[in-house]
Amino acid sequence: MVTTVVDARPVADGLAAASVADRLAACAQVGGQVDSTYRWRGEVETATEWSVQFKTVPDRVSELVDRIRADHPYDVPEILVSRVECDPAYAAWVRENTHV
Repeated sequence: MVTTVVDARPVADGLAAASVADRLAACAQVGGQVDSTYRWRGEVETATEWSVQFKTVPDRVSELVDRIRADHPYDVPEILVSRVECDPAYAAWVRENTHV
């Protein structure tokens, strides 16, 4: 699973749609608004963001991360990669939908 956050719902929706259309992810879920507090350029800031979780397979992670980085509006995007265990049938579905 790959996760990121962005500053606008349309941006999140665009990242989700493009990743699934290009088979970089089998599914992408856009989560509701979250308030993030962080330090940026020496100042503490708070911003409303939308999270996107991408379900993919290990051999597509690198290309997916590259695409997120290229299309992301932030100078330093949060891109988290996690290995997860899931139901074998779901894992097969993810594999089937991330390969041409």
